[in-house]
Amino acid sequence: MSGRQEVLPFTRLPCLGFPGCRILTVNHSESVLTHGNLNRAIRILAVPMVLEMSMESVFAVADVFFVGRIGTDAVAIVGLTEAFLFLVYAVSFGLAIGTTALVARRIGEQRQEIATRVAVQANWLGLLVSVPIAIVGLVWTERLLTLMGATPELAAFGAEYLAISLGGNAVIMLLFINNAVFRGAGDAKMAMWSLWIANGMNLILDPCLIFGLGPFPELGLKGAAIATVIGRGAGVVYQMLRLFRGRGVIRLSGTRLRPHLEGMIRLARLSFGGMAQQLVETTSWLILVRIISSSGAAALAGYTIAFRILSFVFLPAWGLANAAATLVGQNLGAGRPDRAERATWIISFYAAGFLFVIMLIFIPLAETLIRLFTSEPEVVRIGEQCLRVVSYGYVFFAFGMVMTEAFNGAGDTMTPAWLHVVTLWLIKLPLALVLANALGYGPIGVFSAVTISYGILAVLAIIIFRRGRWKERVV
Repeated sequence: MSGRQEVLPFTRLPCLGFPGCRILTVNHSESVLTHGNLNRAIRILAVPMVLEMSMESVFAVADVFFVGRIGTDAVAIVGLTEAFLFLVYAVSFGLAIGTTALVARRIGEQRQEIATRVAVQANWLGLLVSVPIAIVGLVWTERLLTLMGATPELAAFGAEYLAISLGGNAVIMLLFINNAVFRGAGDAKMAMWSLWIANGMNLILDPCLIFGLGPFPELGLKGAAIATVIGRGAGVVYQMLRLFRGRGVIRLSGTRLRPHLEGMIRLARLSFGGMAQQLVETTSWLILVRIISSSGAAALAGYTIAFRILSFVFLPAWGLANAAATLVGQNLGAGRPDRAERATWIISFYAAGFLFVIMLIFIPLAETLIRLFTSEPEVVRIGEQCLRVVSYGYVFFAFGMVMTEAFNGAGDTMTPAWLHVVTLWLIKLPLALVLANALGYGPIGVFSAVTISYGILAVLAIIIFRRGRWKERVV
């Protein structure tokens, strides 16, 4: 099949409002992602994406490992701050979803110039959104922690950590947005290296700045926040160097860097569904954290440690889901919806098999894993409960996240958004309140609500995916 080119008829395709976009005859050359062996295409994308998210999961576990040496209050602050950072992640993930969908679709159509313009406007949009978040985080730090249930003493202790984390949120935005650009273009290795650099730098700086190793000052919890911002900033610098000086499909130059309001508005509209998904999920987790925090710092610490461990394997599975988004976007752009559908099913079963094996490991070893991070009996007990109960739903989580990412890759971001509203707001939160408070199960009731709700999300996503309307989505 190599060497053949298919020239599609002259077509008026949308330029997304970017000045200078040209309406071209599409010269659709064959790509390994849109033609040929599908399993090979999945491996090309999935392996670096899984490795990319594996490093993110290593960072999540290592960060709480070092902070745990400071004490339970420090771990609790990390948990509370993580709840607010989820809002930053929600916006950045939402923008990343829209960016991946547009870049992948344009690359599938062989319209690299417009894909490059999408990348530029996504960066501008991320910077604009990060400013008000930074202001809120710097001005109302202790009030935000108190709002989440922290005592005045705990809020004062963790104020600097939260201020630095939210004040430097721009590096989070840009890191995720630019990796979305690389993924959409099929350059999964570049996304992997940028996150490895970011988190590798953080892993080196974390113990140095927390405990004052060598020439570094001993900054305690504050040092953990500084290490994270510097590490992610290094990842962004690497991304920019590759975008300006690399040889990839997306290449930036000075003439392409102007912000265009109309382009940003159109990108924001497409990203709205992705932001809604993340904000719905984030707010549901914020409320769950608030419910758990009412049981005390030990309950919050146990939850924080358990979810960092869960994320250690959950994030690599997200790497598989990201591969589904890219393959769906590029294959729809190339006019191959059946290949997009087959890729989604194959990746779903890969993710489910991986997480099933992890479930078999986590359930019997839950207590041992928690004790790697703390020896406090109450923290261990609650963390063990969380690890076991949530692990029971891992196979369902796999299908749910791959299917929703397939919708996102197709540009159908509102379907997953509504699925999240129904399952996370209308099912998970009321169920958590009933089980935890009305029926008196406490934190384990919250963990059970998580497993049940995500199982329902997976079933609904599969039903809607089989209907196939996402194949007709135009972006």
